[in-house]
Amino acid sequence: MEEFLKIVLQSGRTALELALYVLLPVLVIMMALMKVVEARGLLALVAKGIQPVLRLFGVPGAGVFAMLQLLLVSFAAPLATLSIMEKDGTGRRRIAATLAMLFTMSQANAVFPLVAVGLNLGVIMATSIAGGLISAALTFYFFARSIEDSTPSESIDVQTQPKKVKSSLINLMMVGGQEAVQVILGAIPMFILAIFLVNVLKATGAIGGLEILLKPFFTLIGIPAVAVLPIATKYLAGGTAMMGVTLNLLKEGAITVQELNRMAGFIINPCDLVGAAVLVSAGTRCGSVVRPAIAGAAIGITIRGLLHLLIF
Repeated sequence: MEEFLKIVLQSGRTALELALYVLLPVLVIMMALMKVVEARGLLALVAKGIQPVLRLFGVPGAGVFAMLQLLLVSFAAPLATLSIMEKDGTGRRRIAATLAMLFTMSQANAVFPLVAVGLNLGVIMATSIAGGLISAALTFYFFARSIEDSTPSESIDVQTQPKKVKSSLINLMMVGGQEAVQVILGAIPMFILAIFLVNVLKATGAIGGLEILLKPFFTLIGIPAVAVLPIATKYLAGGTAMMGVTLNLLKEGAITVQELNRMAGFIINPCDLVGAAVLVSAGTRCGSVVRPAIAGAAIGITIRGLLHLLIF
């Protein structure tokens, strides 16, 4: 019982330190800036410019917003756009392509805190876009080709996004900061539970056994055996919890910055139980195309991971 209580208290302390002293400052600043950029129309301007290119890969106009929300805000931010696509007549094939793209790309809530400790932002963004577009195209033209679309319209256009009431710069930043605080406070229980689960697995020897089993394969591709820990956390508790565990490993010196960059292509994406559940909750049409989307994302994530191994 004493050992159990030690694990509980250690998990809670680690989770609070990561949430309040690492995640909170980064997300408050990023979401405050994003609110300003969005309200001033810069986000819509960027989306309008890249929309014609993305449509070639099967991604509709609204998918541009979803991509930018994922890359610049958080893994849950595209949920609003997916909800709009559910209702506006977007074809299911294009919804599948959009989901595949989102499952493959990196989410801002995991990327920016890790950038602060050495993750290469330029490379992670470039491989995210490349892998996401490959996943979208494969899903649209191959995995979801048998899905029938009987809708009259493709998607909302970037010009038809609802206009926001103008507000002062300070008010916009305050709203963004408050939303970031709400996100972090909501994530703290998940952090504690995820880190507690991981600590239990470590204490019982389960993680150690996996490390021994997978060490030859990981050594072959230049990734430390301790990577089993963040990988297991990712698929059990989601990308945010994985990021917390990874930060802890970096702090302890268990992995290096180069090793983080090598494995980033495989583990920084919302294609896990938590991420998929959140994005698919947009509606029944999203849920009906999740299988082809995950199939396309699996190839895109593999390509992203291989690119990181080649670059680093």
